[in-house]
Amino acid sequence: MNLKNALLKRFFTPPKQSFFLFGPRGTGKSTWMKALFPDALYLNLLLSTVREKFRAYPDELVKEVAALPHPGVVIIDEVQKVPDLLSVVHSLIEEKRGLQFVLTGSSARKLKRGGVDLLGGRALIKHLDPFMASELGDAFSLEKALKTGMLPLAWQVEEPEELLSTYASVYIDEEIQAEALVRNVGQFARFLHVISFSYGQILNVANIARECSVKRHTVDNFITILEDLLLSMRLDVFSHRAQRELSQHPKFYFFDCGVFRAIRKIGPGDSHQEVDGSALEGLVFQHLKSWIHYSKGRHDLFFWRTKSGLEVDFILYGEHGFWAIEVKNSRTVSPDDIRGLTHFVEDYPQAKPLLLYRGLSKIEYKNVFCIPVEQFLKQLHPNQPLLL
Repeated sequence: MNLKNALLKRFFTPPKQSFFLFGPRGTGKSTWMKALFPDALYLNLLLSTVREKFRAYPDELVKEVAALPHPGVVIIDEVQKVPDLLSVVHSLIEEKRGLQFVLTGSSARKLKRGGVDLLGGRALIKHLDPFMASELGDAFSLEKALKTGMLPLAWQVEEPEELLSTYASVYIDEEIQAEALVRNVGQFARFLHVISFSYGQILNVANIARECSVKRHTVDNFITILEDLLLSMRLDVFSHRAQRELSQHPKFYFFDCGVFRAIRKIGPGDSHQEVDGSALEGLVFQHLKSWIHYSKGRHDLFFWRTKSGLEVDFILYGEHGFWAIEVKNSRTVSPDDIRGLTHFVEDYPQAKPLLLYRGLSKIEYKNVFCIPVEQFLKQLHPNQPLLL
């Protein structure tokens, strides 16, 4: 299947009321919203003329809306570029004119500083993530996904590696530098490379600060910027009714394993197997996050690690299930692979243990269900159980 000019149906379902739609650049927010709402008033704040007009006169939005032949949908693309528009949107929603606002954003930083709260819960917060394997169907390839990730933009070009290699620098130029988010752009670029070694690992801020030759609070600020730009996430330890002494530090992930590989860059002394294993774990992470974002009901994602070193990669805990999931970049299953799962189930017998591996067959090994990771990803659909 050629994805170059294809518009694939996404799992995201728009609500009937106004909503924010957050997602990193390249996830297809603008494309998908214009496809869903072809008759909408569309305002693209990436265009300098449009952006400067509303920066100077945000109330011009009232005139634009008044000129509509009938109430409908208004899409404001990259709304974080002009946060002052949100007060106007808030007033228009309050007036109950029958309008639905779709407010897309690839950064939550400015909005977190007062914008989102301004709408007082009158707009839902939704997410559009990179592709899920089941959205691609037969076009999905695990090998390709591990190399170039699941960013729609990367699946629709001839040379995705080249696009991904410039992805981080575009963010640095157009978000970090243009918005003056940091004083020293060189420090941030160095930090970005150093923290890529923490992908899928316990986050040790002190070590990162030492390697970057900056203060710890600088690294804390840089990590917050990454999260506000929707480029990364920290995964907390599952501590519900803990029966053992647990690690207190979170794990770190970029939002997409292809972006991780582009930033990480393998050198002569690096282990390809180690990087491949991290990418595999990250690919599962982003699929589980998307399943949560697109599914109804409350679900949360954690990991589990004791101070004695027992660990489970992911704990999915919510209304429709309690799963302990381990990811292994191996084609066979050994007793050591399920050690963490076995101990976790001892503490939480209601949890379902699951091992995802690179083998070809579904097997049950010492009461742990083991499934090929590619098969798991392809059958993972929102609002359906993790395993059918």
